[in-house]
Amino acid sequence: MLLKITLIQASLAIGPAIAASVSCPADLPFSCSNTTAVEDLCCFNAPGGDVLLTVFWDTAPSTGPSDSWTIHGLWPDNCDGSYEQYCDQKRQYTNISAILQEKALCTLKTMQTYWKDYTGDDESFWEHEFGKHGTCMSTLNPECYDNYQPTEEVADYFTRAVSLFKTLPTYDWLAAAGIVPSSTQTYTLAAIQGALTAHHGHNAIIRCSGSTLNELWYHFQVKGSVQSGTFKAVDPVGSGSTCPSSGIKYLPKYAAPTTTTTTTTTASSTGTAISVPTGTPGALAGKGYVKVQPDGFMISTGNWYRASGTPATYTAASNSDGETFTLKTSKGPCQVLADASLSCAADFTPSDFGYNGTYITYNGAATFYAASTPSDQDKGVVFTTEQVVSLEMYWQPLL
Repeated sequence: MLLKITLIQASLAIGPAIAASVSCPADLPFSCSNTTAVEDLCCFNAPGGDVLLTVFWDTAPSTGPSDSWTIHGLWPDNCDGSYEQYCDQKRQYTNISAILQEKALCTLKTMQTYWKDYTGDDESFWEHEFGKHGTCMSTLNPECYDNYQPTEEVADYFTRAVSLFKTLPTYDWLAAAGIVPSSTQTYTLAAIQGALTAHHGHNAIIRCSGSTLNELWYHFQVKGSVQSGTFKAVDPVGSGSTCPSSGIKYLPKYAAPTTTTTTTTTASSTGTAISVPTGTPGALAGKGYVKVQPDGFMISTGNWYRASGTPATYTAASNSDGETFTLKTSKGPCQVLADASLSCAADFTPSDFGYNGTYITYNGAATFYAASTPSDQDKGVVFTTEQVVSLEMYWQPLL
């Protein structure tokens, strides 16, 4: 596992990790603990002085490494549990990846593994987190920078979130207490809280979907700016845990689907053997991933993607003929357009697809095409008419 970081002392404050944009006095109080008003909000986080680092454990669908939690966001809550959101409409950026590619490449590379969207649309997720939460951090306001260059604060926000996340090896803390993902074992709220508090030094907010563990909120106060200040762990304020007192399920990621009966083994373009689920020809139904052979997967826009990441969740709906089905993602229905390209977007008319027991078909053909094989962060357009590269798409159902 990449993030093997242990705090020497549970209450250890997190020191400066990012170059300061403003020079702040050393004698400032921690946020939320001032006894008089602080005028310089470039060195004091207000009103959002209760800063949360929130993390996900996604299993439906699974995201990120199987032995690590992933980042949800860095949130400036008020000191009473309330919060502000979308504080600056002029800074609702739509190019987070490009900004980080230029200003904080190492941060971006970490995010591509550990800050994942369950629908496969990481960019939109990152845009949402900064637009909703980052714009409400007073020390990240443009006036807090000398010779401000647009988007400087974006790199600072994500770099601070990533650096804070690296001090919270949640998976390891739970595993050290014998709390590991399991399809059969359940745990108590007290045991989970005890394992986290033993390392973090303070309670965390433990959140469940029903009885399934899926999110944690770690609370901090900050001395100085978010960019370069000192973070210290504190007890939570506001919303409480949403899990039952016992019977909590901590499910494993990437559990093998029980609906797969047999597999066909083939080789990827890198020479690695991959298993293609096979079943009964006919219409597909339910939720699943659309994987690509020789390698990669389909994302929510209907494009082929080969870099590391999580596939988008597709929903297959059987047609009345029982032989064909439609596909839909978070972007909308999937359609083969007039130029024979595949795309998924709102207001599209869904096309009919088939399944031959191994691969998805269109008009009876299981072979799809692309003009070239996508590399790095490129998204490949998939066509139904002949191009340079041929590929097949197979269905991986979700539990």
